Amino acid sequence: MSFDTTVPAPAPSRRLNRRLAVVGSVVGFHVLAVWALQSGLLRRAVELVIPVEVMAELIELPQPQVTPEPPAPAPAPPAPRPPPPKPRPAPPPPRPLPVATPSPAPAPIQAAPPEPVVPAPPAPVVAAPAPAPAPPAPPAPAPVVIPPSSDADYLSNPKPAYPSLSKRMGEQGRVLVRAFVDTKGMPSRVEVARSSGFERLDKTAVDTVLRWRFVPGKRGGEPVAMWVEVPIVFELNFSN
Repeated sequence: MSFDTTVPAPAPSRRLNRRLAVVGSVVGFHVLAVWALQSGLLRRAVELVIPVEVMAELIELPQPQVTPEPPAPAPAPPAPRPPPPKPRPAPPPPRPLPVATPSPAPAPIQAAPPEPVVPAPPAPVVAAPAPAPAPPAPPAPAPVVIPPSSDADYLSNPKPAYPSLSKRMGEQGRVLVRAFVDTKGMPSRVEVARSSGFERLDKTAVDTVLRWRFVPGKRGGEPVAMWVEVPIVFELNFSN
């Protein structure tokens, strides 16, 4: 079975009427435009909205095929536990063997112990007597020291003169003079070892000893220079 889709051509009178309508519309539009210019209507902003038919077609995008994840492998079943071993039955206790009662053995005869040997005491060791120490050597005799002397008769040493001013002032006392005598008996140094308390008496004693002569001192018989102390006494005699 078939259908005929051919559309019949429009009649000539319809075409003419359509053209006349289009021409009339154009003429009418121009007439309205001229009238609008004359009347000032075109000074206003006229917005001609031409409706536009928008045709939208929804296109469905092909969705990516999701590959399903393979299912997780099932866990392996746990290995069956071996059954616990059965306890072995305890062996029966052994039967006691018959014990033979031994006959008592005769007591051994103990022999007499040997007498202990007493060792002889060792002979005493006599130590040799230590040699007697040698007697110490006698100490060498100390050399004999003889100090210098000033009282020999042949020296003729003068006595100190009593200062006249000291007499008038009543000055008196004892001066201890210290002199260094050389090997020739000459005093090279003289100084006051202990003062009399009066300077004039001390100075007179020192000057007097400096003029004296001495027998030089000796050590072991040989003349040696050494120090010697000489006392000088100043005493007033009020009886005269």
